[in-house]
Amino acid sequence: MPLMRRVRVARSRSAVRWFWRGCAAWLLALLSAPSLATGDCEHAHAVELVRDVHIDAATLAELRTLPPLKALAIDAPPLVSYNPETRRHEGIGIDILCFVGERLGVHFEFSEPDRHQPVFDKLRQVQQGQADLILPISDLASRATQGIFSEEFSRSYYAAIGRRDANILLRNASDVAQYRLDYVAGASIEAMLRKVVPEAQLQPYDNWYDGSLFNAVKRGDIDLALYNAHVFTEKRFVEELFDLETKYIFEDFPRSYRFYFSNSPAHERLVEAMNRFLPALDITASVRAHQEGERIFLERYESKRQQAIWLFVVSVVAGLLCLAALLLLWRHRRQLRRFKKRNKQFEQERRALFEEKQKLESLSLTDPLTNVPNRRHFDERAKIKYAQNVANGTQLSLLIVDVDHFKSVNDHYGHDKGDEYLRSIAATLSDVLARHVGGVARYGGEEFICLLPDTDAAKARSIAEAMRRAVEAARLPNETVTPPWVTISIGVATLLHGDPGLPGLLKQADVQLYRAKQQGRNRVCTTIIGK
Repeated sequence: MPLMRRVRVARSRSAVRWFWRGCAAWLLALLSAPSLATGDCEHAHAVELVRDVHIDAATLAELRTLPPLKALAIDAPPLVSYNPETRRHEGIGIDILCFVGERLGVHFEFSEPDRHQPVFDKLRQVQQGQADLILPISDLASRATQGIFSEEFSRSYYAAIGRRDANILLRNASDVAQYRLDYVAGASIEAMLRKVVPEAQLQPYDNWYDGSLFNAVKRGDIDLALYNAHVFTEKRFVEELFDLETKYIFEDFPRSYRFYFSNSPAHERLVEAMNRFLPALDITASVRAHQEGERIFLERYESKRQQAIWLFVVSVVAGLLCLAALLLLWRHRRQLRRFKKRNKQFEQERRALFEEKQKLESLSLTDPLTNVPNRRHFDERAKIKYAQNVANGTQLSLLIVDVDHFKSVNDHYGHDKGDEYLRSIAATLSDVLARHVGGVARYGGEEFICLLPDTDAAKARSIAEAMRRAVEAARLPNETVTPPWVTISIGVATLLHGDPGLPGLLKQADVQLYRAKQQGRNRVCTTIIGK
């Protein structure tokens, strides 16, 4: 093919490739556009720690084994609300729960709320262990006996809500006794209302989701609705309750909102850990994000409008690009097919060479008998780790392991059985080291070696003892010695300070191995360099 023709074909291939990438990007944007929500934890980043919180490792390990906890939510914006468009829960309480849960390794699952389920039914689910927690809920002594409250994460007050045109004047809490009231059944203010308001004037509502609570006030069936002041502020704009207003706030009846868990030892420990975080949280940004309902609503509306315009423009442009790409593909179909075939063949050959290279490299660094790293591999890695530890000034330990009376194993049972023993011992040592930093390598004959970065003398000896016990527990028979099974001796050298060099560290570990042999075998001897 002439040079200029090859250049034109190459340019065409490049253009077609970019056209198809443009089409793919357009389709991806179009498919992903309807679902822009990032989940229940969208605003968890709005919560910050103002001071460090320490949770001990044992507690964290236990909490991270918990299955996802079933959580129930009460619609109380800005603390908690359910967005039916994204089918997600959001609010200050959700942000706090996500923030703390992420740091404790605990996950929570929220199901779509049942708008006809009363608050006391949800509470009963938690108290009976059918759900793990509910939020937000105010603390009452009667509830505390049947569940576990966290520390307070928000405080609010109840408000008396009436029509704007209603001539209602309330100077104190007892003035509500002269009016007809509705409230959410099971609310913490219920006990106070029943003391000051005649029962005939009280109307509890089981369902607070569908707006019936406020509709009764609008129609004049009820004079006042008792509701959380902060929640009403948010709902007033979102649900366009502009013909209602706050007539009185019960400031002498503050409500402390908390997380409420079912009774269990695991939940007690989880609440203890959460309580360490709650006083150390700065939720200013979360409050701002969830209380500014009007601003957020307008921003979302504007964002959707801009998105629709952007998608329309992108759709038109992408459509034109796709048409151009199809025309180019039609013109160069045969050329591209031939190039594709050649590229496929080249890729197969390249992959085969790469796999062969990987296999050869692996074989050169692995002991073929025990399938653990060989001496060459150990020497290469040990030089790097040794230099890093010396540079960082951290402790470093080296273990040399020798199989006791291994010659008698080969003489009595044969070399095949000796090889089998070496494979078993290598696997046993690797299992022990799997729980620690480091790895075992075969250093030659019946000797194994292990470098333990960032490991002090006490921990190194503990690991060596675990190796010795594990090999002894395997009870590999050796009738020629006492006890009649295979044991190992281990020399340990720990570098505390200084730089004796890797050969110096090896020498000290070998000296300790010799001591272990001299003292009767099946034991660990250690030394510390640079005390």
